[in-house]
Amino acid sequence: MNTGKKIREIRLDKGFSQENMADMLEISTTTYGDIERNKTELTLARASKIAKVLGVNIVDLLDIELHSVDFSMEKLQLENEKLKAEVEKWQMAAAYWHEKYENRFVGNTMRVITEEPERRKIGF
Repeated sequence: MNTGKKIREIRLDKGFSQENMADMLEISTTTYGDIERNKTELTLARASKIAKVLGVNIVDLLDIELHSVDFSMEKLQLENEKLKAEVEKWQMAAAYWHEKYENRFVGNTMRVITEEPERRKIGF
């Protein structure tokens, strides 16, 4: 069942008219009618307000299936291990490139700074 039809059924069960609902929600009757006919995008804030006015849980109103989300500990641990391996891989790559940078640029710069400059002879 779509959300608009569900809202309409609950509204009728509670004995409210569309005008009553619109007044309680502080919206126009046309806007409320569009909600029931699914002609307007229902925001979470507005759905929450409708659920409160109707005295129902928003999860029930929107017909959200919470069991479709898998929160199993094994799955989360497996995902955590994958992420740890990925982090370790990137840390190793960063260390490799840091070492290359140190050897190529910083080492050469330090050698140039610490070497005794060659003196030029001045012709006297």
